[in-house]
Amino acid sequence: MKLATLVYLRKDGKTLMVYRNKKRNDIHQGKWNGLGGKFEAGETPEECAIREVYEESGLKINQIQLKGFLTFPNFANHEDWYAFVFLAYDFEGNLIDSPEGDLAWIPNDEIPSLSLWEGDRIFLPWLDQNGFFSAQFTYQEGKLIHSQVQHYPLD
Repeated sequence: MKLATLVYLRKDGKTLMVYRNKKRNDIHQGKWNGLGGKFEAGETPEECAIREVYEESGLKINQIQLKGFLTFPNFANHEDWYAFVFLAYDFEGNLIDSPEGDLAWIPNDEIPSLSLWEGDRIFLPWLDQNGFFSAQFTYQEGKLIHSQVQHYPLD
């Protein structure tokens, strides 16, 4: 089982995305993604998200918002992946040359036209909705074969 974070930094109607093209044997090779990665021992989801964003972008998050939880059964190497999904609007610093791939501020309305995982096209609009989501995306040979979601609106 892999625990991970996925963070979408936003400013001026744009979202910071990474085009995964730098790491060998990257399951996300050739796809655009949010920032984030796997937990280190003892980390909270927030600590992991803040650390990963800093390592991948050079940006320091000042405030983070948990938006949802994603499960990916048998996603890679016969392991289940669990990802905490965050939004961040309050951050500082300068972008670095990311070890993960090419960073770009993408206009929010252009994100669906990028090379994304099929499930990302489903859950990314939920980031703009009130409340919390918990979703499952099942892939087989890189293709989405099943999805389900539970939304938890805030009062």
